[in-house]
Amino acid sequence: MANFLAQFQTIKSSSDHIVISVEDVSGLWPTVKKGFEERLPFKRACLNNKTRNSVFVENLPAEFILTTDARLRSRFPHEQYLFWFREPYATIILVTCEDLDEFKTILKPRLKLIVQNDEREWFIVFVSRAHPSNDQATKMAKKVYSKLEVDFSSRKRERCCKLDIHSPEANFWEDLDFKIVESIRNTLDRRVQFYEDELRKLSEQRFMPVWNFCNFFILKESLAFIFEMAQLHEDALREYDELELCYSETVNVPGKQRDFGGLERGDEQAALLNSGNKPLNEIVQDDSFREFEFRQYLFACQSKLLFKLNRPYEVASRGYSFIISFSKSLTSYESILPFCMREVWVVTASLALIGATSSHYKEGLVALDVEKEFHRLEGDLYSLCRLKFMRLAYMVGYGTYLERSPVNSASLSMLPWPKPAVWPSIPPDASSEVLAKEKMILQASPRPKHFGIQRKQLPLEPSILLREANRRRASLSAGNMLEIFDGRPIDGVVSPSNKPHTAAMVRTNSIPGNFESSIDRPMRLAEIYVAAEHALRNTISNPDLLKSLSSLEEFEQKYLELTKGAADNYHRSWWKRHGVVLDGEIAAVSFGHGNFDLAAKSYEKVCALYAGEGWHDLLAEVLPNLAECQKILNDEAGYLSSCVRLLSLDKGLFLNKERQAFQSEVVRLAHSEMKQPVPLDVSSLITFSGNMGPPVKLCDGDPGTLSVNIWSGFPDDITLDSLHLTLTATFNTDEGVKALKSSTPIVLNPGKNTITLALPPQKPGSYVLGVLTGQIGKLKFRSHSFSKGGPAESDDFMSYEKPVRPILKVFNPRPLVDLTAAISSALLINEPQWIGIIVRPIDYSLKGAVLHIDTGPGLKIEESHAIEMESHTDVMDKTTMENRSLGKKNNCHSLKIEDGQVEFPDWASETNSVMWIPVRAVSDQLPRGSSSVDSHKRNIVDGMRTIALKLEFGMSHNQIFDRTMAVHFTDPFHVSTRVADKRNDGTLLLQVTLHSQVNAMLTVNDAWIDLQGGFVHTGKGDGRPTSGFFPLAIASTTRAGILFSIRIGKVSGDEANRLDADTILNIKYRISGHRTRGAHPPVKVDSTKSDDTEQDLTFRSALVFQRPVLDPCLAVGFLPLPSSGLRVGQLVTMKWRIERLKNFKDEVLYEVNANNVNWMIAGRKRGHISLSPEQGSRVVISILCIPLVAGYVQPPQLGLPDIKEANISCNPAGPHLVCVLPAALSSSFCVPA
Repeated sequence: MANFLAQFQTIKSSSDHIVISVEDVSGLWPTVKKGFEERLPFKRACLNNKTRNSVFVENLPAEFILTTDARLRSRFPHEQYLFWFREPYATIILVTCEDLDEFKTILKPRLKLIVQNDEREWFIVFVSRAHPSNDQATKMAKKVYSKLEVDFSSRKRERCCKLDIHSPEANFWEDLDFKIVESIRNTLDRRVQFYEDELRKLSEQRFMPVWNFCNFFILKESLAFIFEMAQLHEDALREYDELELCYSETVNVPGKQRDFGGLERGDEQAALLNSGNKPLNEIVQDDSFREFEFRQYLFACQSKLLFKLNRPYEVASRGYSFIISFSKSLTSYESILPFCMREVWVVTASLALIGATSSHYKEGLVALDVEKEFHRLEGDLYSLCRLKFMRLAYMVGYGTYLERSPVNSASLSMLPWPKPAVWPSIPPDASSEVLAKEKMILQASPRPKHFGIQRKQLPLEPSILLREANRRRASLSAGNMLEIFDGRPIDGVVSPSNKPHTAAMVRTNSIPGNFESSIDRPMRLAEIYVAAEHALRNTISNPDLLKSLSSLEEFEQKYLELTKGAADNYHRSWWKRHGVVLDGEIAAVSFGHGNFDLAAKSYEKVCALYAGEGWHDLLAEVLPNLAECQKILNDEAGYLSSCVRLLSLDKGLFLNKERQAFQSEVVRLAHSEMKQPVPLDVSSLITFSGNMGPPVKLCDGDPGTLSVNIWSGFPDDITLDSLHLTLTATFNTDEGVKALKSSTPIVLNPGKNTITLALPPQKPGSYVLGVLTGQIGKLKFRSHSFSKGGPAESDDFMSYEKPVRPILKVFNPRPLVDLTAAISSALLINEPQWIGIIVRPIDYSLKGAVLHIDTGPGLKIEESHAIEMESHTDVMDKTTMENRSLGKKNNCHSLKIEDGQVEFPDWASETNSVMWIPVRAVSDQLPRGSSSVDSHKRNIVDGMRTIALKLEFGMSHNQIFDRTMAVHFTDPFHVSTRVADKRNDGTLLLQVTLHSQVNAMLTVNDAWIDLQGGFVHTGKGDGRPTSGFFPLAIASTTRAGILFSIRIGKVSGDEANRLDADTILNIKYRISGHRTRGAHPPVKVDSTKSDDTEQDLTFRSALVFQRPVLDPCLAVGFLPLPSSGLRVGQLVTMKWRIERLKNFKDEVLYEVNANNVNWMIAGRKRGHISLSPEQGSRVVISILCIPLVAGYVQPPQLGLPDIKEANISCNPAGPHLVCVLPAALSSSFCVPA
């Protein structure tokens, strides 16, 4: 099967779509060809993927080919199963017939012969050429088509369709598309199953000697290509992934020696995106493929599918991982590969991947996080390519021109040198090149740092190239070590005269045959550069890469291009810091070319990053370069700021004389004529704080003095010509704070300085240190930083993590405003109500004041209604009250609320006013009535709601008044019930008492009861009272009663589930009240309704009725307590008697429940008792208890959990409260008189 690799690759490159064969029986194809081909490609074709799940393909390309075409006739039988993917996926049979006898004798037998092959998916298209005006021909065509359907269609599948040339039916083309796609789907499923079966057979033989990966590869890629032709790219990609995994396992089988590849000319150019770089039959090795070419081929196939899926991000992600892993493989075979093959391949692979992914990527089509991650991967590819390119440049002698920055040093110093089996030697005619390289080495000198900064240069190599190259030469002499190091002195190698040797300028080439001795002398550095350059020319076939290494100018241009590409992509990703760091490398190149403006802009971004991250060591490397650019550009302000920042860095980063040079530059510029003097921020250089101890305390209007500690970070003394220190109030930002000034110059010594400043009168409040400003010569400076110079445990150590300590307090403040509640009565719950807030300014204007309103849980503002505000008087006469009762409002204004804020009108700035806020207290709890047995009543806390108020006022809203108010909401009624009368026929007269709970008049218009199971109404049965005395008026704090007539009914099967339900009392009522007194009619939220229309409100309350005990089985009684009474700490026996009233259970479960705070049980709390089956039998249960507290407490209670309450008669079951006396006094605690 492996012999067909060349043919397989040719067929694969020429077949990229599905083939549909056309069997033209009646010569109709030229007539219908145009209509058929206009349907291509098929839209929204439904196919099955590998897991047999339906997938809709938007555009399915296909081609119609006649069965007589040479492309279908020229295939040999043995190829059909091997290259089954190119066989037709459906067969369309075109027929026509105008005579029924002709159909039976000629057409039908021929069709039977055509469709006898069960492996093909076919269907018949009957083409009718009968004109619509010819009725006889039309009827005959219909008869023939009907006979055709009977003979070739079945219930399971319809295999015929009819095309009328003169007037085709509207749904014919849709029916044709459906049948074609159905045939393609069936054929695809069958072929996929065939390939899966064959692959399964081969997989079972993987560990046998007959295993051949080439056979497995052809079948696996054929299956993948089937999916690719069907536009099922996800399944095709999955097949290639599995193929890659299988190949990795095959390659890594121990014991087999395989050729890696990569030795041919042009192999250094990565082909990871070009699957047709080499024919497959040329990279076959035994039963597999060479790893170098085949792994790139697999990745090229995967990337092609990913690009078709519009996923360039995944191509970049997979590509970066592939380059890293493949580079490791190249490292393993580096000794047999051409010189620097790994570095060259990585450069070309990264550039190819960057170009392909960038061209396929479209902005705005993916999510933001995917877009940023894509640019991060592009930046990584650029960085990897840049790193390998710098290593190649270092090999040819351009390393001395590379910026020895931290990023370059960190990257290159960890990158190993190439490790060829034999280091390349220089060619015989390279003397002039060696001389040029030596001249370049002698002329190369590091650029001196500004301010005379002397630093050890960072390394760019993992080890010395000279020693590494000579160590890998074919014949290496021990030679002179100083000659190996090119005449440079090294530790431990000196001449006897204590003078280092200098290597002679020998021009002889160090290749075999040029020396008489059998041992070559060590190569010099220039010779190593020339040898590497010639070796790279033999390795590299890419003209662009060769051009980039041909000269220093071309190298810098390519280096700048790669660095900018990495920086730009990092800036557009999450890793913006990487982009800023690379901006520093661009700045170094720009500086070397004299483009100081661009260099300064890039250095500023790098310095901002290093300063923000706290990387001061790195900042010390870059900041002098920025200062040098600014000085060259005559940017005095920037240069001055850079000098101050250099002084602010840690003292150990620079020598003392270097820091003195920084200060001298600052002083020189401060006393010079600056063109544009700007304030300088010295917060990191001059810091300050207050003295230890309590703050200075003054009264309003008193002057004083204030001592301040100032720390100077300058290396020498510096004179401040003027000094100003501002104070900041801790509770407001009043502009009336006066600054502290020094009238005489102040000399600051390095370290801590204490100065005393005159303190002018300040307004009442607490003050902290604000901003320190002053002047050095003509330079104005400012500092807003607290000192961090003292020890951490002392008060001198001030940082932003600790609260700011006040240094001055001025007393005698007074209140300026007051907010109180307008009413104290309860409001209606679950109804819109007005809450009144009385605003009283205390000799202070509230002009422009803003009130922030924040409601607590269970309370919300009705924002659909405006807030109202009116003037307030403490005493209201009767006329005013009457007017308000009629709905008239005195000087009322509407205010809007926005985001919980209300702005005060101007008229309310000086006078007392009332703000009415429409709110609604929400409660989902249904109120429950009480009775003589159950005296339950809603807790007043349940109706409490809170509203938080925050008033901002003053000229700049610097005054703030906070207050939280509690508002009480309640139901209009509390309901209590009792049985007023009980008749012999079971009728009960139920009295319902309504207690008014609001300060308003309530009018009941209607009431009815929804009874629970077991009770029925008497009379009309509508649940309404026995007498119609509505409307019923109930004044504030009064009560009224309503009588209902009910009786006990039989419990049916349907009502058994409603025995535990509650009885609901429904009341329709109205309320007459005013918002100034308490509860009132609800706020009309709907403005469309008339103010005169008043809607009835509905109140619902739950009542609990208990059916009387009609058939008790047990009687439980509590036996009397001892006459001596109960005392704390003394044992007492609690006894209950249980008596059998009728035949019931013989064994009864009991349980004693007691409050653990009041009682300690000494006996058994839970158990079983046995009763004699005779009626009247009794059992006494005794429990030892110890009272723990004195007073009236509830005694322990006896319960029978397994018996319903209706079967128990209590006579009684126990007292409600018992009296417990205090413990008797002990004589041991008595003190004699």
